[in-house]
Amino acid sequence: MTTTVRAPIIGITTPARQTKWANWDLHAIVLPTTYPNMIRKCGGNPLLIPPGGDVSILDCLDALVVAGGPDIDPELYGQVAGEFSDDIYPEQDESEIALIKGAIEREIPLLGVCRGFQMMCILAGGSIHQHLPKTQGFENHGGWNGVVSEHGVEVVEGSHLCKILGKSVTANSTHHQGVSDAGSLTISGYSSHDGLIEAVEMPNHKFCIGVQWHPERIGHHELYKALIDAARSS
Repeated sequence: MTTTVRAPIIGITTPARQTKWANWDLHAIVLPTTYPNMIRKCGGNPLLIPPGGDVSILDCLDALVVAGGPDIDPELYGQVAGEFSDDIYPEQDESEIALIKGAIEREIPLLGVCRGFQMMCILAGGSIHQHLPKTQGFENHGGWNGVVSEHGVEVVEGSHLCKILGKSVTANSTHHQGVSDAGSLTISGYSSHDGLIEAVEMPNHKFCIGVQWHPERIGHHELYKALIDAARSS
């Protein structure tokens, strides 16, 4: 008799947007397929989590990915929205805040990607540069508004991230906001060309890592595999 081992269930947060659907414009859950495809490739079973749900969904998960998406409301880090912070969805903010807090409390493996990384830093007491192209020292950080560029990231030696990816990686850049202060989180990566914070972690947690770039798009399967390995051992 053979025993089937269940693949870990990996929750992925999703935005809800007005979206083209066949011949209609409908309010829909939208997420690039790069997330679930990478999770399946690394041995996980993806589960999409729309905004506004009950945090008890965490009791069904083995790990959580807080995905990229729109700008975070600047009020959450004590600022007034600037000219370029115009794509804000409070329901998504509230939902992801509850999920991140709940995952940390339950010690569920957690990976924050782009917006998810930024939200992790805000919840830890950190802050955000609202628009890098207008921020001194970061004007040429990288692509945004649909443009994608690449740059190096120096990973802090001895960090959890360094054990997974090594001392340096090539990251993709597709964001106009960036973390200015990681709060109580430990910084584990900086962009090599301008020193922007690119990665953070919570050392006393089994797996709690945030990265500014999109590892599922650039092929950093090692990071997702490490998440899923941590989910299996939870």
